[in-house]
Amino acid sequence: VQLQASGGGLVQAGGSLRLSCVVSGGTFSRYGMGWFRQAPGKEREFVAAISRSGRTTDYRDSVKGRFTISRDNDRKAVYLQMDSLRPEDTATYYCAADTRVILSSPPRSGERDYSYWGQGTLVTVSS
Repeated sequence: VQLQASGGGLVQAGGSLRLSCVVSGGTFSRYGMGWFRQAPGKEREFVAAISRSGRTTDYRDSVKGRFTISRDNDRKAVYLQMDSLRPEDTATYYCAADTRVILSSPPRSGERDYSYWGQGTLVTVSS
């Protein structure tokens, strides 16, 4: 299973970006998907996750109402729409696949729940 993230870049505070992550190999519709981020000098943290069906999502508190995670099982892709960006959102963003989650389970937020990771895409928000 390989994950390819894209869409990062430099944006001013208050602006928007849309991250994409395309998955190849495996069976995408069986995976819960998540986005994590790591700012310089800090540990990686959970940002958002979406269930296998796409019906259930979860967010860290600081991005609720600003970020939206979605998925397209036909395109084997997961997206993170980021609006009202703040300088503190600056980080490398990683998509990840949870291959052990069952269909009825909600999306998970622990790093250890995710088996496969993309290479990361850098988001820089200027003030």
